Amino acid sequence: MGSMHAVMDMKPMMADMNEKMSTMKMTGVADVDFAMAMRVHHQGAIQMAEAELQAGNEPQMRAMAKAIISAQKKEIVQIDRFLAKHGHAADEKSK
Repeated sequence: MGSMHAVMDMKPMMADMNEKMSTMKMTGVADVDFAMAMRVHHQGAIQMAEAELQAGNEPQMRAMAKAIISAQKKEIVQIDRFLAKHGHAADEKSK
């Protein structure tokens, strides 16, 4: 922590994302199951990109992280709309 570079450990973030995806209840409706899994996947990507912005120094990777955050937040909005339309409220998944 005393160094100029922040330390970033992606493994706990990835493990958390994989745990949420592997334990999520499937509905048997392919489109809904895909949307729910992708929402978790996107949240994980946003979390990793935010960690990159806190710890990373390379302009190319920082720019990619910003683009990922922007794009995936927009897709989460689309996923939430789709899930709401199909009777799956977003807050039941995030809690």
